[in-house]
Amino acid sequence: MIEEKYGISMGFGAIVDAEDFRPWLHDARINGEIGDFYWGRYRKLLNLKGLPKSVIDATDEVTDRVLDRLGDPRNLSPWSRRGMVVGHVQSGKTANYTGLICKAADAGYRLIVVIAGIHNNLRNQTQARIDEGFIGRDTGRLAHANKAQRQKIIGVGRFGDSQFPVSLTNTIKDFNKDTATSNTSQIGQYNVPVVLVIKKNSSTLKNLLEWLEEHSATGATKMVSQPMLLIDDEADNASINTAYARDEVTRINGQLRQLLSMFHRSCYVGYTATPFANIFIDPDTDDDALKQDLFPRHFIIGLDAPSNYFGAQKVFLDARERHVRLIDDNEDILPMKHKIDHPVDVLPESLIRAVRAFVVARAIRNARGQQGAHASMLINASRFTDVQGRLRSRVADVVDRIRAAVAVDGAKGHAALRSPEIAALHAVWKSEFTEAEGADWPAVQARLHEVLVAARVVEVNASKRSQPLDYDQGGEHGVTVIAVGGFSLSRGLTLEGLTISYFLRNSMMYDTLMQMGRWFGYRPGYEDLCRVWIPADGVGWYAHIHEAMDDLQTQLKRMELAKATPEQFGLAVRSHPESLIVTARNKMGTGKEFPMKVSLEEKLVETTRIVAEEGLMRRNFAAGEALLQDLVSDGLAFEKRSRGHLVNGVAVGRIDAFLRTFRTDPANVPADLLTDPKLIRDYIAARADSELRLWDVFIASSTGKEFDPVAFGHLDLVPYGRSVDPRDFAKGVLTISGTSRRVGSAEDEREGLTDDQIAAAENAFRRDRPEAKPKSTINPSYYRSVEGRRPLLILRLVRPKVEDADGKTVYGKDILAWGLSFPSSKIAGGTVEYIVNTIRMREMFGDEEIEEEARGDTD
Repeated sequence: MIEEKYGISMGFGAIVDAEDFRPWLHDARINGEIGDFYWGRYRKLLNLKGLPKSVIDATDEVTDRVLDRLGDPRNLSPWSRRGMVVGHVQSGKTANYTGLICKAADAGYRLIVVIAGIHNNLRNQTQARIDEGFIGRDTGRLAHANKAQRQKIIGVGRFGDSQFPVSLTNTIKDFNKDTATSNTSQIGQYNVPVVLVIKKNSSTLKNLLEWLEEHSATGATKMVSQPMLLIDDEADNASINTAYARDEVTRINGQLRQLLSMFHRSCYVGYTATPFANIFIDPDTDDDALKQDLFPRHFIIGLDAPSNYFGAQKVFLDARERHVRLIDDNEDILPMKHKIDHPVDVLPESLIRAVRAFVVARAIRNARGQQGAHASMLINASRFTDVQGRLRSRVADVVDRIRAAVAVDGAKGHAALRSPEIAALHAVWKSEFTEAEGADWPAVQARLHEVLVAARVVEVNASKRSQPLDYDQGGEHGVTVIAVGGFSLSRGLTLEGLTISYFLRNSMMYDTLMQMGRWFGYRPGYEDLCRVWIPADGVGWYAHIHEAMDDLQTQLKRMELAKATPEQFGLAVRSHPESLIVTARNKMGTGKEFPMKVSLEEKLVETTRIVAEEGLMRRNFAAGEALLQDLVSDGLAFEKRSRGHLVNGVAVGRIDAFLRTFRTDPANVPADLLTDPKLIRDYIAARADSELRLWDVFIASSTGKEFDPVAFGHLDLVPYGRSVDPRDFAKGVLTISGTSRRVGSAEDEREGLTDDQIAAAENAFRRDRPEAKPKSTINPSYYRSVEGRRPLLILRLVRPKVEDADGKTVYGKDILAWGLSFPSSKIAGGTVEYIVNTIRMREMFGDEEIEEEARGDTD
C-alpha cells in the first residue's frame, strides 16, 4: 500500500561473490548472538524522515547482504575481507553505509573508520550524517568545554541513549592524536563501538596509524585484536594505487593498506558511484611488502536506485527537453579552456538566465509551501579558485541588482514589470515555469522579496574566501544559496535542495563527469523545476555515460546469475572497449606503453569522428558502393524496410573487405580508438569461421523530411542531419556532437532480428529494469545479447551541420558512416590486445583535468 501511495520502490541490486563466501549472519541472528539496538534506532529515524516502507525494507535487505559478506566479528581467527558497493551519484550511499555501520556495531565491530573524501567540507558533512544516524549526539557540541552544552541529543539518540558510541572526531575537527589520547587509551576498554570520520589525507592517516600503534596494538606483532570496519566513501578517489611501477605505492593507498594490516580482523568496503578505477586495481598485488591492495576480491554489490531517483536516465534521456538547457554563449567570455588569470568582467547571458531561473524556482517552491526546505544553485565553470572568486563576485552583482529592483518595485503588482530586472524574471518564468503547479506569476512575484532577502552567493573551494555550506543555519525558512566552486563541488558533497545547475567543464573522464553531476539525487515536490545548463557536448557525454553505467549494472546482474567472481567481473570491465576513458589516466597503471585487452562482445562501435578530407571521403563512398555491388553479385536480396534496406546472410569476407578499405583518418590524425580497423578486424578474424561467419547489413535511410534522397549505389537514401563540433569542423574533422554523440538510434539494432527475438530482448530488459517506464527506450545491448543474433553492419549517409557566426545552419558534404553491432561471443578470452601510450591517450582525449587540479592553483 505504501508503494501504491507514493509510487516509490527500490530493488535489491546484484551481488558478485568470491567462491569462498560462507554466510554467517542468519544463524547468528537466530541464535540470539547479535542484537539490533543501533539498527533499530536508525530504522525508526528513516521512518520518521518519511521514507517509504519499501525503500526502508530494501535498505535493510541490502545492508544485511553487505554485512553477511564481512567477517564475523565473533570469529577470533585472523581474517581480512575486501568488497565494493556500487551505487549511483547522489542516490543515498551515505544512508546505506550508515545502516551498515549500525548493523556492524550490533554484530560486535569495535572500531569503525569512515574515510570521507579529500575535502574538509565533505568530511564535516559526513560526520554530521553519522552523528544523526549512528552516534545520536551532536559531536560539535561535545567538543565544547561547557558541560551544559555537551548533551545535545539528535537523530537516533531520541530512540535510545543507553549505548552512545564513542566518536574520536567531530563536526568541527578531524582526527587528532592528542584529543584521541585524552578520550581513550585503548579501543578494547570500551563496551561500545569507537567511530572515526576522517578526511582522506596522508597526514590524518599517519596520525591515526601512529595512535593505534601507540595505544591499541599489542603483542610481538604489534597488531590490534578488535575487529575493524573501514568504509571508504568515494573509493575511486585518492585510494587507488596510481604509482606506475608494481613495487611503488602512492602514499594514501599504502596507508590504507597499512591500516588494514594492523588488525588481526579487518574489513574494507569501498562505496562509489564510479567504480571503473577500482576495477583496474591489480588483484595480484598482495605480497608482504605491499600488503594486500584494495581490489574488491570478496564481493561487489550493485545498489538499485529507488524509482524516484532523479538521475541521468531522467535528466538526459526521458525528460531532456524539460530539464536541459544548452550553453552556447560562453566562448568569447568564459571559454572552456582558460588560464588562472582569466578575467571575468561580464557573465554569459546563459548564466544570468540560470540565476534568474533559480530565483523564480525558489519563489515557486515557497508558494508551494516549501519555504522551510533548502534550495541551492550550483555553478561549476572553472577549475581555478581565482576564477571562481571572480565568478562569485559577478554573480553576487547580478543577485544584488535583482534584490534592489524587487525591493523598490516588487510590491507594485503588474506595474512592477516596468522594471527591467523584474521583467527579465517574468520572461524566464514565462518560458520555463508557466506549466508548473502553483506557479502563476502573481504568486511568484509575491514571493520574490523573501527569496532575495535570504539568498546568499558563496564560494566553495580550497581558498581562504571559501564559506561552508551550513544548512543548519536556515531555521524555519531554510537556506537559499548559490554555490560557486569547482572540484570541491564535484565529489560527495550534497547541495541540499539543488534546483538549478550551471555546468561548464570539459573533462572526458567518465568518473569525473559523473561525480561532477551533483544535480542527480532526489527532488521531492520540485523535480519539475530542476534545470541543468550544460554545453551540447556534455549532454551527449552524460547520455553516453549513463549507457556505460547501465551496462555495468547489467553485467553485475548477469554475472550474479552466472555465479562469477569479482576477479572475473574485473576482467569483464577492464576489457570494456571504452575503459580507456572511464577514469583518469594515472589510475590505470603504468605510464608507459601498455596492452589493453579490448572486447567487442555485445558492443556497438560507430564512426563518430571522421576527417573530411576530399580524397578520404571519396574512398569511403567507393568502399560502401563496392560493398553494395558485391552483395548484388552474390545474389542477396535487399529487403525494403521502413527505415532503409536489409540484407541477410552476408559473408564475413565482404565485411572485412569494406573495413580494410574504409578509413576514418589520414596517418597523421588520431582516430577514435574503437574504430581502429586493426582492432576490429583482429576481433572479427578470430571468429570468422564460427559466430561471425555470416552478417546482416542494414543500409539506413532517414525518415525525416529535412533532406531529399541522394543516390548511393543502386539505392536512394535520405541523409541523417547530425550536429558536429564546430571547432573540429573548422579543422576539417567531423566529430558528432549535439545532444547525442551517437550517429544512429537504438531501433537500428533491431534490424535482422525476428519478432520472437525482439520480444525476448524486450522481456529481458523489463525483467532487469522493472523500474523502467513502459515506453522507455530498450537498451540496445539487449538486442545484441539475444540468442541467435547475427553481427550487424549499419551504413548511413550523414550530412554534418554547424551554425555559422550569424546563427544560421551550414551543411557540409554527405559522408558515409558505419556502425558495427556485435553479438555475444562464446570464444574463450573474447578480447583483442591493444597498445596505448600516454601520448596517444592525450591525442584522443585531451589533458587530464584531475591531474591539473592537483597542482595547487586549482580547487
